[in-house]
Amino acid sequence: MSRSVSTAALRVLLVEDDPVDVFLVRELLAEIDPTVQLTVADSLPAVVDGGLLAACDCVLLDLNLPTTTGLDGLHALLAIDQTAAVCVLTGLDDAHLGMAAVAAGAQDYLVKGKADGEVLIRSLRYAVERQRAENSMLRLREEQLAAAESVRLERGLLPSPLLAGSPVEPRSFYRAGRARSVIGGDFFDAVLGPTGTVHAIIGDVCGHGPDEAALGALLRVSWRALVLAGVDEPQVLPKLQQLLVTERHDEILFTTVCTAAIRLDTPNEALVRLAGHPAPILLGRPPRPICPPIGLPLGVAADTVWEPVRVPLDPDWALLLYTDGLIEGRVLRPGQRLWEEGLLDLLTEDQGTSLDRLPARLVEQAQALNGGPLPDDVAILLLSRTGPPADADPAAS
Repeated sequence: MSRSVSTAALRVLLVEDDPVDVFLVRELLAEIDPTVQLTVADSLPAVVDGGLLAACDCVLLDLNLPTTTGLDGLHALLAIDQTAAVCVLTGLDDAHLGMAAVAAGAQDYLVKGKADGEVLIRSLRYAVERQRAENSMLRLREEQLAAAESVRLERGLLPSPLLAGSPVEPRSFYRAGRARSVIGGDFFDAVLGPTGTVHAIIGDVCGHGPDEAALGALLRVSWRALVLAGVDEPQVLPKLQQLLVTERHDEILFTTVCTAAIRLDTPNEALVRLAGHPAPILLGRPPRPICPPIGLPLGVAADTVWEPVRVPLDPDWALLLYTDGLIEGRVLRPGQRLWEEGLLDLLTEDQGTSLDRLPARLVEQAQALNGGPLPDDVAILLLSRTGPPADADPAAS
């Protein structure tokens, strides 16, 4: 019952057991609109057995069938197809029943003997259009509820870094490349491990669909669980790779990752590993990338070893981790992209920007150079040391 009736012949199913009433309805419709296609059934079982609802635009239902009483026939019809456009026919003494039928889901009611052809055809067409409008509103509402539920679910998958009790402050930026999506295949997280080391990760599942977004969320949550369980740092990436290989929906799917394990005792240092991911950047004058050996992405080769590099950190260090969506946008020079060199130039220019503002500022500049929104997911995690923990003894420092 979803086709437009404005450009096609109206298909009416009359459910009526009285031959006289059938004759009158047929004549009234033929007089006003000979193109109306009328199908007649003398009972609801005949409607069901013949599959007649699927072949009509509107049902004209007699409420006084021998097999039903009152609104039973309407309820049975709507139980078969709740989207059916139904006009009910009542007797001269049952106008109140017609109003009750409208309240129960019918689109209109007509009293036998009081409806001429014009009234009949207009009521049928209005019933179809009203039902189509109600169905459209229902589908729109369902889509809105589904979209809202999806947004709540996706926001729930975004991380809240667990760094309470450490002197490290996180700032982040996240934007999915998929239209109308909150989370994409990029992911990041930071947690304070059981030995007092701050662990951070940023990664990018290749692809841009909901499956990749779900896999990225799974990898992030699993990484957090491994770190909080005290798994030795060299074993974290191998275990993540095992998980990726088990859970990925496509055997060629891979994930790039950067991890940092930051010791906060004296002297501060970071142990950084790269699995096919852009190198993090130490902010300073000038900013400089950390360049450990770049291993293969997760999911490419089972025997991959990701060698670390140890990086001394200044007392007031700041470390920028990001995904390649930030640097793959084009710049004003035709055929060129921002890449790491361009990002370092932006960071040099933005040394007066506060750390709180810096992640969003970098994305704004990259978008301006790209001439519009960046097409890929973008994730940024900026960590910095702000001082001793709030519960630390100042005299001890």
